[in-house]
Amino acid sequence: MTAGERVVVVGAGVAGLTTAVVLAEAGAALHVIAEQVPGTTSLAAGAMWGPYLVEPKEKVDQWGQRSLEIFRELAQGPATGVRLISGIEASRTTEAAPDWATTLPGFRPCERAELPAGFMAGYRFTVPLIDMPTYLDYLLCRLRDAGGVVQQRRLALLSDAGPASAIVNCVGLGARDLVPDPDLRPIRGQHVVVTNPGLTEFFSEDTGLSPDLLCFYPHGDTVVLGGTAIDGEGDLAPDDKAAAGILARCVEVEPRLAEARVLEHRVGARPTRATVRVEEDVGADGTVVVHNYGHGGAGVTLSWGCAEEARALLSVK
Repeated sequence: MTAGERVVVVGAGVAGLTTAVVLAEAGAALHVIAEQVPGTTSLAAGAMWGPYLVEPKEKVDQWGQRSLEIFRELAQGPATGVRLISGIEASRTTEAAPDWATTLPGFRPCERAELPAGFMAGYRFTVPLIDMPTYLDYLLCRLRDAGGVVQQRRLALLSDAGPASAIVNCVGLGARDLVPDPDLRPIRGQHVVVTNPGLTEFFSEDTGLSPDLLCFYPHGDTVVLGGTAIDGEGDLAPDDKAAAGILARCVEVEPRLAEARVLEHRVGARPTRATVRVEEDVGADGTVVVHNYGHGGAGVTLSWGCAEEARALLSVK
């Protein structure tokens, strides 16, 4: 493709907006079409960089490392919503640290005295933490500065996005119907946002495949508490029982959170499939379609790497 050709990105979650920014800044005449701007599921993310139960590993490692490089650069700007933060990921068993964690700055195993009661092992590192409402606004501003246009509407078919030289499908869970892709399923995630009682470090438990997660991410005056991972459920209504469980798990680890005031509930449906799909296709009308969806709970973590791969597939320089 040559600079100036019309490209439509469908979807305005973190995958869609990041891809749109990359393509617009490469010279494409970029249009975003999305039912929700920004996407609800991306707004609900915690969001800490880290590969999260996602495949294929070799590609995920590449996409994740590229995204990590860019997030570290973005952390130098206070308006991006990205900053570097230290904290602990811990386990109630003696699980070894994942490969991706051992390469992070400040990585070291925790002393037993650093761990909450009931935890057997843990490790400390420094990692990008992203305040998603601020970050998604930053991406929208950056897109518009690059000449991108955003249109809020629902599509019945991907071809309804045309005419365009190419369409990039970043609709997340919506790909079940628009592609269609029956292998895509939701994993429901819920977070509780509370006032910050003084926390400056993150905490995350390695809960494996459990639907009950435990993490807290401080973002200045607020803390995002998590979470849940309910496989197969896509309902976005807050669940009071789940919220109570999230609060209880977090307070057990950090008692100061017991006095925090609940500000809001955030719910999203992670678009999950066996492998992330980033590949070129051709629509029924002959239009080039690049798919970029199925990131599960790692949409933020893989966003820049996947966006740059989408640009390479379209040969936009």
